[in-house]
Amino acid sequence: MKSQKFGRVVMTTSSSGLYGNFGQSNYGAAKLGLVGLMNCLRLESERDNIRINCLAPTAWSRMTADLMPPEAAAFFKPEAVAAGIVQLCTDDAPNGMTLEAGAGYFSKVAIVEGRGVGLYLDASAELVAEKWNEITDMSAARTFSAAPEVSNAIVTKYNAGL
Repeated sequence: MKSQKFGRVVMTTSSSGLYGNFGQSNYGAAKLGLVGLMNCLRLESERDNIRINCLAPTAWSRMTADLMPPEAAAFFKPEAVAAGIVQLCTDDAPNGMTLEAGAGYFSKVAIVEGRGVGLYLDASAELVAEKWNEITDMSAARTFSAAPEVSNAIVTKYNAGL
């Protein structure tokens, strides 16, 4: 892929990793680990036009047969996620997207950060508790495209006294 300056990779993550699922700790950890792998690989390979994405499918399969009622088989057909995979492999495919797909439903999934509160050198457990509602407010949630953006955002807010 690198030598031909083109490639498309779609890894399979899971709602168990994205959101959690009772009794699936090891599976969920591995599946969310793929999102982290995607986030790093997309940065390392984008200059070579290699796009890395994740698909989080919900489909009837041998693995889910004991988790879904039998009538779900007709609704959650594996082929109902195929159109999402095709889109993630096109010439103009996104890079670093997690796409949820199931029963013909598709949605982007993202890791977001709230507005946050700058406590900086005054940070204490008591002040964190006092500011907890502001710290956990997601009304101004945003995404970052790479880890350095988080550091830059913190420094920018610190310099602005926020």
